[in-house]
Amino acid sequence: MDTARNVLEQIKRKLIVSCQALPDEPLHSPFIMGRMARAAYLGGASGIRANSVEDIREIKSKVDLPLIGIIKNNYPGSNVFITPTRHEVDELVREGVDIIAMDATDRIRPDGSTIEELFPLLRSAYPNQLFMADCSTYEEAVRAAELGFDCVGSTLSGYTEATKGRSLPDFELIGRLTARLKVPVIAEGGISTPEELKRLFELGIYSAVVGSAITRPLEITKKFAMVVD
Repeated sequence: MDTARNVLEQIKRKLIVSCQALPDEPLHSPFIMGRMARAAYLGGASGIRANSVEDIREIKSKVDLPLIGIIKNNYPGSNVFITPTRHEVDELVREGVDIIAMDATDRIRPDGSTIEELFPLLRSAYPNQLFMADCSTYEEAVRAAELGFDCVGSTLSGYTEATKGRSLPDFELIGRLTARLKVPVIAEGGISTPEELKRLFELGIYSAVVGSAITRPLEITKKFAMVVD
């Protein structure tokens, strides 16, 4: 657990950059994500969040930073797609990521289980692995901490039916969580400016993940193009 504590200490009050591109996006490529992570490191990032074993492996060859790993997988009949089953967790453990992030919402998982049923099995199987709970509500994050997740994130606020339409970043949710929880609270989702990031740290977050505002040029370009006649 000393290694786990060291990983958490490395990201304390630091910026984590999400380097991800899905198959339908122009930057989809382990090669590109590795370079993206390298650029983030040179720019001052202290951690990387990445999707898929292929991207993670490439990123690990380019930067020596704490890595939050996920595997996005769509299963029929379920809206849970961020590390949705034990199969994806097992893959990430075998690859060797510092922190495994997974959907910790109250939604039913592809195998029919709930997070309350699945996570104790994972914790028992991998007692020394750090886990991050991607949550959408206050209640989900509190429950995740009680289940034994090592850190909780606001990642899915605004992306579930229960939170659809919420203004992001979700300052209200994050403020409530930092006031209540003893485990690290990681702000993630909709952080668009340095000013927003600063405000989140003032609320007492442990660290923050910024993705689209840094690593998705297609989305960034759209914002500028929208104001051009």
